[in-house]
Amino acid sequence: MLSKTIEEALNKQVNRELYSSYLYLGMSAWFETQNLKGFAGWMMVQSGEERNHAMKIYEYIIARQGKVSLGEIEAPKAKWTSAGKVFEEVYAHEQKVTGMIDALVDLAVKEKDHATFEMLQWFVKEQVEEEANAATICEKIKTVGDIPGHLFYLDHELSKRK
Repeated sequence: MLSKTIEEALNKQVNRELYSSYLYLGMSAWFETQNLKGFAGWMMVQSGEERNHAMKIYEYIIARQGKVSLGEIEAPKAKWTSAGKVFEEVYAHEQKVTGMIDALVDLAVKEKDHATFEMLQWFVKEQVEEEANAATICEKIKTVGDIPGHLFYLDHELSKRK
């Protein structure tokens, strides 16, 4: 059974993961307006991954006889000035999420909740991948130049993500 402290923290993280999904969905929509379909598709897949992260925690709360409590999801930003700015925001956001996961791990240790600690290790590893992916795309955008015509090769490359 979950302590109230852990339950509340995990519910908060469900909301944060759903916000991440919503943020990436908004980024996908913006890329659609820029005719960068590969970028849009990449963000759509990312949005789905974030929703899956939320559901992983949601299901864990239920499995531990906790109560899921969904909160309001803040509306994300809707406009950016360039693809590079979008991915700089993605990278910063993923770093922020890593901090949130780290805080949950610290709380699980403090509460001596070994099961939650173990479940969170998946997220710790996932955040390494999330940050690396965002950083790599940021670097690629810098290399090709953050100009729509220059981004078409990268747009094609990102369209391969399923």
